[in-house]
Amino acid sequence: MDYAGKVAWITGASSGIGAALARELAARGAHVILSGRDSARLAEVAADCGETLILAFDVRDEAALADATAKAIAWKGHVDIAFANAGISQRSRALNTDMQVYRDIIAIDLLAQIAFTQGLIHHMTERGSGALGFISSIAGKVGVPLRTAYCAAKFGLAGYADALRAELSQTGVTVHTIYPGSVATNVSRNALTGAGVRRDRSDKAIDNGIPADEAARTMLDGIASGTREIIVAQGMEAGMGELRRTPDSLFDSVAAMVANGYMDKLEHE
Repeated sequence: MDYAGKVAWITGASSGIGAALARELAARGAHVILSGRDSARLAEVAADCGETLILAFDVRDEAALADATAKAIAWKGHVDIAFANAGISQRSRALNTDMQVYRDIIAIDLLAQIAFTQGLIHHMTERGSGALGFISSIAGKVGVPLRTAYCAAKFGLAGYADALRAELSQTGVTVHTIYPGSVATNVSRNALTGAGVRRDRSDKAIDNGIPADEAARTMLDGIASGTREIIVAQGMEAGMGELRRTPDSLFDSVAAMVANGYMDKLEHE
């Protein structure tokens, strides 16, 4: 994929991986749509990205999301690439975690990203082209302690992406699931404790993680090459991701089921 001239929409674009993706996409010639809750921080990212569209809203607000989707499509007449990136992490033992923390993390990291995607897939399939990038995590491949809610959401996002990839395999729309390990962002500082408050301190692994701009380049290179699972990690985390990597042959087999009419047959049984 050549990103020049493409329209790319990113949720969670005010910082971290989302901001790095926006800057790298702009550097490769894309027109970038930035979404998040904080207009001022989005404007700071936009200052590095040339011509951009800022759509600030809470991803959990489905009415605001629907309005933003209409504006995103209208801006240039289409959206070519969408990154379901908005999310929040966790640092707490399951034994000490309020149920509301599970509800909040799943609402943001899973349900809101599904709603974001559902608002675009009709547009993309009607055009016969597009790319969807889902930011999961190595914690969406391997259960990691102190992240039970986060793992549940990120595993769920990967499952949705895998099923959607199969359903869209004959439409010209590609689906890419991205599994970052430790990336040097504020993800740990922003993580929720068991009581649902901001942790406000980082982890050594995160502080020593892959620079966000380097991670963004790896992600975009993976999408450009058609890679379906993009693991962005180093050391032990990379090894964990590779051990759980889904073979391309399995994706191909499920896509072949769709090509052979599996969905039509099942819907009409």
